[in-house]
Amino acid sequence: MATIHPGGYSAEVEGDFVVFLIGMRLNRPWKVHRWLPVYTAMPRMLRQLQRDPERGLLGAGVGLLFGGPAVVQYWRSFEHLERFARDPASLHLPAWRWFNRAMKGSVDVGIWHETYLVPAGRYEAIYGNMPRVGLAAAAGHVPVGRRGYSAAERVGR
Repeated sequence: MATIHPGGYSAEVEGDFVVFLIGMRLNRPWKVHRWLPVYTAMPRMLRQLQRDPERGLLGAGVGLLFGGPAVVQYWRSFEHLERFARDPASLHLPAWRWFNRAMKGSVDVGIWHETYLVPAGRYEAIYGNMPRVGLAAAAGHVPVGRRGYSAAERVGR
């Protein structure tokens, strides 16, 4: 069971970082043979990244969003994320090429991603009576007062 941290905490990250959201939508969930390969590709990619911290993934969490499974990823930099996406030795590029071939002309499975470049100190996160999750689990976890007692203080306003 995860350790609960009583009281208020905030995430703390040194320098700039990137938040990358990626997911899929099961437009035709009964077509398991179409979406299962897409669904199983992401855990393999995350394991590859977690085994090699130099690739720049700080942490990730999985959940449901926009009608399907999604992953919130925290990256050290956009360059790290892009390098992984384009690296022929990574699991991403072959999976991406397979998806484009297999899904050409099909709407059985939808995919999406959003990328946010976050300047140093320009983020806000608060966790009350929670285990370390999200950005706090990926980067750092400090008592809320250390970064400010209001959202405005925590985003540097």
